[in-house]
Amino acid sequence: MTTRATSGSVPSTDFHLHRTTDSTRLRDTQARRPGFKDTFSALRVRNFRLLVSGLLVVSTGGWIQRIAQDWLVLTLTGSATAVGITTALQFTPTLLLGLYGGVIADRFPKRKVLLATQTTFGSCAAVLAVVGFTGHVQVWHVYTMAFVLGLSTAVDNPTRQSFVTELVPRDTVRNAISMVSSTFQLGSMAGPALGGVLLGVLGTPWAFAINACTFFASISALLRMRESEMHGGHAARKANAGMRIRDGLRDGVRYAFHEPAVRWAIALVGIYGMFTISLPVTLTAFADRVFHTGASGYGVLNSVVAVGALCGALLSARRVRPTRLRNLIGIACLLTITQVLAAIQPSQWTFIPVLASMGMATLMFLTAAQSMVQLTTPDGLRGRVSGIYNLVFIGGGAIGGPTVGFLAQHFGARSALLLAGLIPSVATIAIGLRLRRDGQFRLVLVRTRSPWHQVPIRLNLQQTEIMLSAPSSTPITRTSRPFILGRRQHARMDSHLRPSRARRRPQHH
Repeated sequence: MTTRATSGSVPSTDFHLHRTTDSTRLRDTQARRPGFKDTFSALRVRNFRLLVSGLLVVSTGGWIQRIAQDWLVLTLTGSATAVGITTALQFTPTLLLGLYGGVIADRFPKRKVLLATQTTFGSCAAVLAVVGFTGHVQVWHVYTMAFVLGLSTAVDNPTRQSFVTELVPRDTVRNAISMVSSTFQLGSMAGPALGGVLLGVLGTPWAFAINACTFFASISALLRMRESEMHGGHAARKANAGMRIRDGLRDGVRYAFHEPAVRWAIALVGIYGMFTISLPVTLTAFADRVFHTGASGYGVLNSVVAVGALCGALLSARRVRPTRLRNLIGIACLLTITQVLAAIQPSQWTFIPVLASMGMATLMFLTAAQSMVQLTTPDGLRGRVSGIYNLVFIGGGAIGGPTVGFLAQHFGARSALLLAGLIPSVATIAIGLRLRRDGQFRLVLVRTRSPWHQVPIRLNLQQTEIMLSAPSSTPITRTSRPFILGRRQHARMDSHLRPSRARRRPQHH
C-alpha cells in the first residue's frame, strides 16, 4: 500500500505495522469459551466509557427527533412516499460524500472531527425547534434539515466507527462495536417511547428542542477524553500526512475490492441496507393503515424492534471468535426468514414477537459485518473503508426508502415487508453459491457439545513399519479339540488323535 504527496515522494508504508496487536493474547481470548464478564470487557477503558455515555444520550434524542420528523411529514402531506423522501434526503449525501468522509477520518484527528459533526447535529435540531415553535413549519424545512443532517452523517459515521478502534485494544474491538450498537439500541428503545409521549402531550417542537439539548452530553464527553490513552491514531495519521484525496480514495477502493472478506461483507450490507434501513417507513404504514394505532402504536413498534436489537447486540458482544463469511451468510438468511414471517402475521399480537426477532437478527447481522470489516482493515485505511461501508449501507437506504414507501402506499405494508425479505434472500443465496464455487464457503453441521462429553485422550504414538515374511508353502494341519458337554467327552472328526482317559472310580475306605 503506497501513499503519494503533493511535493516529492513518500516511501511506501505498510499500514499493518501500525497495528497494536498482541497475537498471543488474541489467540488465548479466541480459544477460551466466552463468559458473562466478556460481555462488557470494553467498558474497562475510560475513554470508551465516555464515548458510550455520550452516544447513549445522543441516540435517545436522535430517535425522538426521527419519530417526530417522520410523523410531522406524514401529518403535513398524508403520504408514506413523502416519509421515504425524507429518509432519502437524509442518506443521499452519503452517496455523494461518503468516500470523502472516510478520507477526512484518516487525515485529521478523529475527536476534533466528531466535535464538529456533533455541533452540526445539535444546530439542525435547534433550527427545527425554532421553526416549529413559530407555527410556520413546512415540508421543505424538514427536507432541508434532513439534507444537512445527511452531510454531517457522511463524515460522522466513518469517523466514529474508526475512532472506536483507537480507544480499545484490538482483542476487544468486536466487543466495543457490540457495545456501541447496544448503546444505540438502548436509545432506540427509549427514544421512540419518549417520542410518542412527547408527540401526544407536548408536540413536535418540544421533541426537536430536547434533542438539541442532548448534544451537550456528547460534546462534553469528547472534551474529557485523554489523548495519551488512545491506540495507534498518531502513527496512522502520520502515514497519511501527505496523502492526496484522489490517491487516498483509490487506495481505499482498491483494498475494499481485492480483500474477499471486506468485499462480500460490504456487498451483503448494501443489499440488506436497501430494505432493512427503511424499516421505519414500513412500520409507519403498519401503524397507520394495518393496525390503526396512530403515533403511539408507531412508537411501540419501534421500541419492540429496539428490544430485539438490544438482545442481538448483547449476544454479539459475548462472541470472542472472529466472524467468518459463512456465519455472516447464515445470519443474513435468518434475517430474511424473520422478515417473511412478520409480513404474514394476521394480528398485532403475533406481529410483535416476530418483529422483535427481526430486530435481533438485524443487529447481529450488522455487528458481524462491521466487525469483520474493522478487524480485517489496517489502521491506515480504516476510515476510508468505513466510508465505503457507510456509502453502500446508508446509500442503499436512500434508494430503498422511496422504493419501500411506494410499495407500502400502493400495494400495502405487508407486501412491502414481504418483498423486503424475498429480494435479499435471493441475493444471499447467489452470493453463497458464488463463494462455494470459489472454495471460500461450505456448509458445516456442528453438533452441540454435551456436558457429559468426554474429551478424547491423545497418545503420543509413533508410526513404525512392520515387515511381514512371505507365507510358507507347507500347509498347516489343524487338530480339532474336543469339547465337553455334560459328563461325556466328544470329538468333532477324529477322536483317535487324543487318547481318552479312564474314568476314576470312587475308593471306599
